Amino acid sequence: MREAWAGSIEDLDLAMARAKRVLFLCLFMLSCGLASCGPRINPADFDLPVSESPVFVTKHAQKIKIVGSSTVAPFSMTVAEQFGAASPFASPIVESTGTGGGFKAFCRSLGGDEPSIVNASRRIKPSERELCAAAGITEIIEVNIGFDGIVIANAKGAPEFDLTKEQIYRALAAELPDGLGGWQANSNRLWSDISPDLPGLPIIVLGPPPTSGTRDAFADIALMGGALAVPEMAEIYGRDADLFGRKARTIRNDGAWIDSGENDSSIVRLLLQNEASVGVVGFSFLEQNLDRVKGARVNGVEPVFSQIENANYGISLSLFMYVKKQNMDFVPGLAEFVREFTQEDSWGPNGYLVDKGLIPLTAEQRRIEQETAWSMTTISP
Repeated sequence: MREAWAGSIEDLDLAMARAKRVLFLCLFMLSCGLASCGPRINPADFDLPVSESPVFVTKHAQKIKIVGSSTVAPFSMTVAEQFGAASPFASPIVESTGTGGGFKAFCRSLGGDEPSIVNASRRIKPSERELCAAAGITEIIEVNIGFDGIVIANAKGAPEFDLTKEQIYRALAAELPDGLGGWQANSNRLWSDISPDLPGLPIIVLGPPPTSGTRDAFADIALMGGALAVPEMAEIYGRDADLFGRKARTIRNDGAWIDSGENDSSIVRLLLQNEASVGVVGFSFLEQNLDRVKGARVNGVEPVFSQIENANYGISLSLFMYVKKQNMDFVPGLAEFVREFTQEDSWGPNGYLVDKGLIPLTAEQRRIEQETAWSMTTISP
């Protein structure tokens, strides 16, 4: 009986050893077929509109990395999800770092482990171009993807605001003209200190930090625009534009303005916790949270899609995507992702990004920007 069992065990061991040899042989032959042992693929046999040669990838290949503006991030995330689901490429990784922080990361280095795209709610600065050039990043594609509004929002049940740009400037500038040719610290503590028509609430504005492109745009459009309505500031602008810009754009740091992070979602949460506060957020975040917050009118105009699209709403900005063309050699699917973002089904008037709050460019503007993106035309040095 013992001899029978022993024989069975020996037969089993022999069979397993043979199976292992067969498996090893199969794996070896498969690896040869994928490497140099098998027939080679001729790229000329394929009609490929984007790449010069075929790129065979899996969902586990190098992922596209995207950083930058929290305002643009929701649009990139939506395209990334669509791209990952409908293409052979992995879904890009999207990180909300703010425009300034995004450019720092984008301009750090070339390579697949570095960001290939930076989202921006303003154009790239000369200093950022220099930072990129110092790292060997000299081929950058700039694409204007659409528009967004900058909204002053508060909780749904809080008092309504109808503000002028001058009132916004008087509420938030660090210093105001003293009427004697000098400057005085901003002493406005309540909105009603600026105008009796405004609510008697403390001036508490939750907004993005200095690294944010939305904050830059807000300072340029709302604060500088409002300062021009003040006679003393208009006179300064005429004789010293640099001084005007510094004084108009410098936001007070006495507690009236509170830096609340790069993510507009956190500002929305804080607004619900303190109904006396207002927040500076992108229109897309207002659209996504209309059940909880509302937007202030600016010069009597409500922050709604049609008013921003027609340029009637006074605080709007252009949104950009910058692509590291040199990373096309390192990151599979980068060109294809840019195409997905800039096709009509994505960013057009009936595209899926409109549902997320993107204000589309005109048909002619989209044609020009699409041509730039698809031909991978880089910005001039």
